[in-house]
Amino acid sequence: MSKAVKIPFSEPPWLMGLPSAYYNDSHRKWQKTCRELVDKLLMPQGGEWERAGDVPEDLYSKFVAANFLIPNLSAPLPIKWLKRLGIHELPGGLKVEDFDYLHTLIYVDEMARTGSMGPSGAVTTGIAFGLPPILTFGSPELQERFVPDLITGRKRICIAITEPGAGSDVSNIETTAKKSPDGKYFIVNGSKKWITNGLWSDYASMAVRTGGPGPSGLSMLIVPLLNTPGVTMRRIKVGGQTAAGTTFIELDDVRVPISNLIGVEGQGMRYVMQNFNHERLTISIGVNRLARLALSSAFEYCLKREAFGKTLMEQPVVRHRLAKAGAELESHWAWVEQFTFQMTRLSEEEANRELGGLTALAKAQAGRVLEECANTAVLLFGGNGYTRSGQGEIAERIYREVPGARIPGGSEDVMLDLAIRQLVKNFQRKTKELDAEMERPKGSSKL
Repeated sequence: MSKAVKIPFSEPPWLMGLPSAYYNDSHRKWQKTCRELVDKLLMPQGGEWERAGDVPEDLYSKFVAANFLIPNLSAPLPIKWLKRLGIHELPGGLKVEDFDYLHTLIYVDEMARTGSMGPSGAVTTGIAFGLPPILTFGSPELQERFVPDLITGRKRICIAITEPGAGSDVSNIETTAKKSPDGKYFIVNGSKKWITNGLWSDYASMAVRTGGPGPSGLSMLIVPLLNTPGVTMRRIKVGGQTAAGTTFIELDDVRVPISNLIGVEGQGMRYVMQNFNHERLTISIGVNRLARLALSSAFEYCLKREAFGKTLMEQPVVRHRLAKAGAELESHWAWVEQFTFQMTRLSEEEANRELGGLTALAKAQAGRVLEECANTAVLLFGGNGYTRSGQGEIAERIYREVPGARIPGGSEDVMLDLAIRQLVKNFQRKTKELDAEMERPKGSSKL
């Protein structure tokens, strides 16, 4: 049986048969493993789940059973914890110590092939961004209490930062955590909004105000959610990612043990900002795949759809639109690949310092690329691209994902500003270090 020729833009270049300097045999094997599992767990009904706005209750447990949740964690993986819990390999025989950020890129790219961040986000978002603060900043005692259940999927967690009045402006968080008179509990009051996976989560890694105004007054707590007195949760209906369980959380005198503090009191802003780097990079990867799906679907449609006696592809204006969007798509992917490769060569400290601002920029650019590709797809599909069924459904659905790419994880304008401020900060720091080095005595010239 002959293999079908792939539609242009339908896969990243390295999966279109073109050479790449980034991927080794481990990455190629991992890609095949991920594709097989996504084809089994998500692709058959992913579109249907997104239309319905929910996923089956057992989807999370299926991912747990396949040991397919752990790749959501930032690389390198928490190897000591995994091996202690008897987890030595990921699906396909990939050893946990060999997992790097290119494996992360492959995993996230494959998970987004459903054409929505909803079905995949329903199982991945919570653990991907809620568990890392505990692993990175939590005390050994805190990790002992929470990591075994969370990393094995026996319990679920989400990340809870955003509030009705505090989105990208994290320093404006108003949810308070005041110590009880006996000093044994934080009493938490406030609300959190747009919290992905909140509905199903036993806990939240939550940003709260334990001190005065501004960033120095923020801390992070592990706050119990499901079946907890004082916690009320309801689903929020959103335009895209409808199946991901977007949640509004109200907290009314919720008692949280003092021992649930993540790290050091007053350091919450630093923890939140560092945690954002992993989130923004994975958003960039997944959003690029959505853009790829939209554009390649339109490309395929234009090859067969006729208008004015010609296929759409024979119309110069159509080719022009595809070309402009394709250039944006592949330029962004090349940057994300390069960026991810750099992550495999830098320490966590170096990556946060050198790439933190650029991560924000890559995330912002991902949303702009998705808008260009999704808009192009809708226009080229015509009426079909404005319809929630039929051959243009994929374009209509992905177009609704655009705001979900440009706002969560730090809204676009904030990301653009953050990127430049971080680049200026790094430039000034390196200039100061260079000046100090130049002024340092070089020693005597006497023999």
